[in-house]
Amino acid sequence: MSAAPPLQRVGAQTRHEAGVLLRNGEQLLVSVVLPLLALVGLALAPYPELPEPRIDTIAPGVLALVVVSTAFTGQAIQTGFDRRYGVLRLLGTTPLGRAGLLAGKAVAVLLVLLLQLVAVAIIAALMGWRPAPGGIAPALVSVILGTWCFVALALVLAGTLRAEAVLALANLVWVLLAGAGGLLLAADLISPALAAVTRWLPSGALGDGLRASLLGGDIPWIEWLVLLGWAAGLSGLALRLFRWDD
Repeated sequence: MSAAPPLQRVGAQTRHEAGVLLRNGEQLLVSVVLPLLALVGLALAPYPELPEPRIDTIAPGVLALVVVSTAFTGQAIQTGFDRRYGVLRLLGTTPLGRAGLLAGKAVAVLLVLLLQLVAVAIIAALMGWRPAPGGIAPALVSVILGTWCFVALALVLAGTLRAEAVLALANLVWVLLAGAGGLLLAADLISPALAAVTRWLPSGALGDGLRASLLGGDIPWIEWLVLLGWAAGLSGLALRLFRWDD
């Protein structure tokens, strides 16, 4: 019996990955509940000082946090433990291949992520958020590039480190990027020197890109190039370094 065509193989992996994401309660906690808590907390907190209405500045950063939570943290932990328990070893005996695994995970994450982003955006809209209408399409481009980038980063970690190390590192990176990586809020609110660094990181490019589009309707060309560069580089590393067994 011959192998299924590549698109069919990727489609099957996409359906599997999407089902796992939707059934994972811990994943939903990290990707939806915690960002919603950040949305409400920052909207009600007096610090930092933000232009009114505060929700317009906060919402794009929370959407960026949802992207990183689902595409990076959740995928890194899930893939790390799948690798530990031999699930990936079985996949490695199929024609799917590393490229098919990367594509299946990226597409599945993007589909589930769109549902999560809509849910968070509805809550933000009920709190008074009014994004720039002309910025919605560019924001979707930023989400797609950010998803690609952070799924690739997740696979680099999950495919090279032990599951326990992936669990600890993925959660640590999530906290650092949310607090000081230019994700939730622009890094120049903390330090101009920090902003000079984070604008070239995928977290800063994603956060700044969404803020530029959803606040002012701008097309964030530089941020897209940064995300594209990171995504291509990390994808190359994932294809080269990813190991199917622990």
